[in-house]
Amino acid sequence: MITWTAEQQEFRDLMAPLADELNEGHIEWDEKEEFPYDKWKTVQRSGLLAVPFREEWGGRGQSLPTTMYALEGLGYHSRDAGLNFSASTQIVSTGIPLQRFGSKALKDRYLPRILDGSLIGAHAITEPDHGSDATNIRSVAVKDGDDYVINGSKMFISNATIADVFLLYVRTGEPGSPLGISVFLVERDTPGLSVGPNIKKMGLHSSPLAEVFFDNLRVPASNMLGSEGAGFLILDYVMKREILFSFSINLGEMQHRLERVVAYARSREQFGQPIGKFQGVSHKIADMKIAVETARKWLYDTAEKVVANKDSTIDVAATKITVSEANKATALTALQIFGGYGYLTEHGIEKDVRNALAGTIYSGTSEIQRNRIASMLGL
Repeated sequence: MITWTAEQQEFRDLMAPLADELNEGHIEWDEKEEFPYDKWKTVQRSGLLAVPFREEWGGRGQSLPTTMYALEGLGYHSRDAGLNFSASTQIVSTGIPLQRFGSKALKDRYLPRILDGSLIGAHAITEPDHGSDATNIRSVAVKDGDDYVINGSKMFISNATIADVFLLYVRTGEPGSPLGISVFLVERDTPGLSVGPNIKKMGLHSSPLAEVFFDNLRVPASNMLGSEGAGFLILDYVMKREILFSFSINLGEMQHRLERVVAYARSREQFGQPIGKFQGVSHKIADMKIAVETARKWLYDTAEKVVANKDSTIDVAATKITVSEANKATALTALQIFGGYGYLTEHGIEKDVRNALAGTIYSGTSEIQRNRIASMLGL
């Protein structure tokens, strides 16, 4: 069990004084299926977006576990899972790989504005025919003088319609080769790059999702992150952090949900006693507690391995499965315990269920993660 310092606790509570402002109207924003720019400004003001970045670009220089702890606090204090997801995407999709693999010129130009949230970022990896099979993506970049010319398209791109900058994962080598992928930073208004309309979806309504298209998109070679062919290495680095950051937010959301359910079970009476006194209810809540603490252990134990640069392939996959499925299970349990009130939109419980279902799909489905574990076991 980690003992957090007072300073780390301050990062965990960054959003606490802004929670009321952040949560006002969150049901309505979900119904409108729009990105809440006003709430984004609240997130900007909190300084959360700068937590894992170095001070020379305006960051707050915190470690991986502390960043996860801060994001856990976002999930705990914010009832808008879509906004939370967009914040996580902002940090990990562009800022994290740019800091680790970008040239100094790219960092100087973009990182300060990504850290303060005045530039919104997204990364474009998934394609219509290639989700987790990244080595076979079809979008291609061809060298032409000092530029690369990119053609292709991407699907399921979070933040796409609000993003100012994109990291594009495209093929510069042979299909199927882990050395065939490269990554480019591209500004939204670059000729040849276009973004489709928001795609309607089941949950995470306030986090926009769209297709991105490249038609003879010309990008300077100096906008490449790392070297040509380093894209798979960059993707592996990003995906570990994407899972740890995004699902730390889910941990905070689960903790808040558990506390809400406990309070409800203590106050809601049926047949002359609080419903929490019925074993059928109390055992469900006990299982929620076990799910939350199991998720916590996997998240922070895996972070420790990643920080130590140990092989964490199985750990990351198991963490993703454990937390996403715990989030789904606890959301369904909360809805069942709240009964008719849980089914009503105005209480936000049914929204939790819709949002939680996405977590078993994005960043590699539960089935893909189990395939990875089985493969590592030699199966």
